[in-house]
Amino acid sequence: MDVPSSDDSEVRNLIHNLQHPVSDFSTLLSLITAPLDCLSILPPNFRRYNVNPLPSSSIRTSVHIPLLQRALLQHILPIWDSELKEQESLSVLDQYFCPDLFLSVSPVAGDIAVIAYATIISLPFTDHSIRLLARLSKEYPLDRLHSSIFSRKDSSIKLNQEWEDCIQNIVAVPAKVGNYCGTRNLAVPAFLEHGKYFNDLSIRCETLILNSSKEYVTSINVTLTKLVKLGVFPPHPPSTDSQPSFFHTTLPIVRSRLSQNDIDSYSSSWSRVFRGFESSFALQHVLASLFDCLNTPESSTDCSPLARASVKREAFILNRLCPLGADDDELWQAISAVVLGREWKESMSRVFVCWIAECDYGFLRLLLDDVASLWSNPEHIKHSLISLHRYVTSILLLTISYFPHSSPELVSLVLSADFINGISLYISSMDNAVRHCGMLVAEVAAQRAGKSLDFKDWDGDDSGKPWARSLRALLADRDADADVGVLDEEDTSPDAIVSEAPQTGISEPKKVAIIIRVDGYDSDDSVTGYDTVPSSRSNSPTPSELEDIEKDPSLNVGRKITPRPVYLAQLGAMLRSMGGMSKDNPAEEADKIEVALNCAEELIRKKKNYGTELEENAVNLAYGLIGLQDNYNLDRFNDLRQNALNALVACSPRKAAPCAIEEFFKNQYSTDQRYAILNALALGARELASLPIPPSVISRDTTSFPSKRLPAPLHQKYLPQTAALPQILSGITREAIGRGKDAAEDKVPQIVRERRFRVQPSRRISEVDSATSMAPNATTSPPKRTTFNEVAAEYFIAPLINRFWLFLRDEQTREQRTVYHEGRAKYHGTGTGLILNPLVITHFLRTLTVLAHASQHTSEWLGFIAPDSLELALTLGTKPMSVGDQPAEGANLTEGGTKEASVLASALELAVIILDGCTQLDGGRALSLDHTALLMGVSEWASVIFSKLDEGIKLQGGGGGEIGLSLRRAASGVILKVDEILSKYRRSMIDTW
Repeated sequence: MDVPSSDDSEVRNLIHNLQHPVSDFSTLLSLITAPLDCLSILPPNFRRYNVNPLPSSSIRTSVHIPLLQRALLQHILPIWDSELKEQESLSVLDQYFCPDLFLSVSPVAGDIAVIAYATIISLPFTDHSIRLLARLSKEYPLDRLHSSIFSRKDSSIKLNQEWEDCIQNIVAVPAKVGNYCGTRNLAVPAFLEHGKYFNDLSIRCETLILNSSKEYVTSINVTLTKLVKLGVFPPHPPSTDSQPSFFHTTLPIVRSRLSQNDIDSYSSSWSRVFRGFESSFALQHVLASLFDCLNTPESSTDCSPLARASVKREAFILNRLCPLGADDDELWQAISAVVLGREWKESMSRVFVCWIAECDYGFLRLLLDDVASLWSNPEHIKHSLISLHRYVTSILLLTISYFPHSSPELVSLVLSADFINGISLYISSMDNAVRHCGMLVAEVAAQRAGKSLDFKDWDGDDSGKPWARSLRALLADRDADADVGVLDEEDTSPDAIVSEAPQTGISEPKKVAIIIRVDGYDSDDSVTGYDTVPSSRSNSPTPSELEDIEKDPSLNVGRKITPRPVYLAQLGAMLRSMGGMSKDNPAEEADKIEVALNCAEELIRKKKNYGTELEENAVNLAYGLIGLQDNYNLDRFNDLRQNALNALVACSPRKAAPCAIEEFFKNQYSTDQRYAILNALALGARELASLPIPPSVISRDTTSFPSKRLPAPLHQKYLPQTAALPQILSGITREAIGRGKDAAEDKVPQIVRERRFRVQPSRRISEVDSATSMAPNATTSPPKRTTFNEVAAEYFIAPLINRFWLFLRDEQTREQRTVYHEGRAKYHGTGTGLILNPLVITHFLRTLTVLAHASQHTSEWLGFIAPDSLELALTLGTKPMSVGDQPAEGANLTEGGTKEASVLASALELAVIILDGCTQLDGGRALSLDHTALLMGVSEWASVIFSKLDEGIKLQGGGGGEIGLSLRRAASGVILKVDEILSKYRRSMIDTW
């Protein structure tokens, strides 16, 4: 067994370090720069970071570069991309995939680009993959990669195999990029769009043919065959920019090269390419695409010198690209199959015959035999359309015109039995236009063979007679004898130049004369400045100059720049760096917290599907974010912390949600922090359930401390409309009550009939979402995400309800122990800032309502989520939470006004959502039969509140305004929902009630 050398061990240790967390940015740069410097492709401005250089020749490109590229794509870029961009060091990492233009001449640069294609294609795509592929397609085109592979000293078989693998990776780029961008609704870069990418690839392939030699024929034909299979050689011109076409893109370049003096080597290269195809199928597709891109006269029988010269020029291009020699029998079979086996414009027949006539004379005889065999075929005569009849007739007559009079080939044709039978079938045809095709061929062929034949039926304008006369006139001269110089005179004529001038779109601007009056008096003094004495003082610095001065490292003495965290462990350390200890440097600590909050949400979401790092650090981050205090008056502190908590709950629900719930019931937190916890649970749950979240996730007023707020009625009056939970709760409650209204209206026949005829919209064709339609066909689907139905019961609702009952029991036990004490020794569980305070209880109930609404489709809903949540709502809406909340003796709870309006409204809204969910799932069967007493208690509770509100009772906390409307709506909604359930199952509830 081979023992690895010390140099190889150093390289593998470096790769191992890149595959594991890197401590800081300087260490990362030292690891990245060492291999590049060893390969001599390190940019000069980064050489100072190579503090641990590798021995020369220790990097083996084919062995180590793929491992380095994988380590960078999978472990470095997902973590350090933001830091690399800020430090403007991303270019040094790109050297591992796409060495810059100054270093691209190096042989190792091309090898790195070839390996980069294989590495990027084989790994799951990211945004960095798209960026690197866009650079590779521009800076390392096809011909550059070809020269890199075939410049190696190796066997031709191995080099051709490597080139075939490289082509496989190159042509797979547009599909991979399209699938990645399509599933994520991203815009595809212009250079990587399907049509643009393959058109650019075609141009570089033509350049490769220009510089090719005999030993490269196999590799070029492999490339063209692959492009044929991908549809880059279409039989018709592309109708949109997204459809690529090899010759539609490259034929103008080919024309310009063939117009030069020295074209023999270029023509020989194309000739070798056409003779080198191993597949006749691929050769026919290439020929058909080439023929379709040629220019032909608009009229197939145009006899003008310009039209004949145009035909000869196109035939010259075919003769230079695909000349026919004596040994090209296989090539001729493919050409004959394309020319006679497909439908072409009639004018193409002139180009084909002129091209074959300029080749070997034997191929003109073969063309005559093949065309005559098709022309006289009975199936062709009976079933072909008139356009195909005229096309084949034109080829046959034009071919005959290139033979001398009375030549043996023509005499043999006229005397052949198949030709004579074909003429008889044409003449006996019922279609006059088809019959005239046969009569015209019979006359012209007989006259060319030295015979005399005249049907004398060519006068008039019916049955294709004008076409026959025009074709007979065309045969008077040959297109091969035309003067091509007529085209050059036409292009340089004054009329052509004048006609093309307006198309440039560039016109000289008109000169506008500005007249300045020297005499006269201008009475407008508003634009007249005062004379000022020049000052000797220097100008004040501009804002941009002040920013440059602030960034000057020589002036920033004593200030330490806080680096951005790249790992979640670093983020947790920044959030919980000092605990409860005093800070020696408050400015540094404030900067550290500000940097951590600014990048917390982005970093958490980035790590969501990246290994187990988020699961390992989620609890630590939850402790840090919940316990964070705004001690330094940072900008947008509450918003940034709330966004980070929302992201943490949504990205790691199994770790963050139970931790946040446990922390909520501890007495060390303020109302502001408890609000942040509840908002994170609610908004994170809705994000997991793919429910809409308001653009402004949380506002500062929603999480502000109660002492900084107005009294409850005024606060509700001036509450901003961007509050997250009240806005969400109002929407889902209105929707739930609206469903009951629709169900009641369905029972009234008149309303149903009116809705059907007046309200119901007509069905229309709707556009299908591209992302939805493409997602099932995408080859690379995003990783499976956790849904709220999977975690709702175990990690959100059950811990929240159970932990609340335990907390309530402990609080009431503590109150009972001190009930006979006096003064400050007496404990109260509903003081300001505590959990049982009406302000926090209201938010708690709203959060539970949002969670219950988002989990309606879980399997545990009817079992315990609905009854437990409904029991909690009934308890908080009727029972006192503290000894201080006990009503006076003989006083009703609602009459005493001990329950605040916001608590009652939130509890009733929770009951509405629960009842509506039960109605939607099973019509309320499980709730009415298994929890009859609970259902009847809720009905009685809502009825009492609704009746007291009608009597004008005034509740604590403001019973009017928005809270009053919500309370009335929720109470009536509960009554309607209960009545809907009882109307179905009242008879079954008799025995149990």
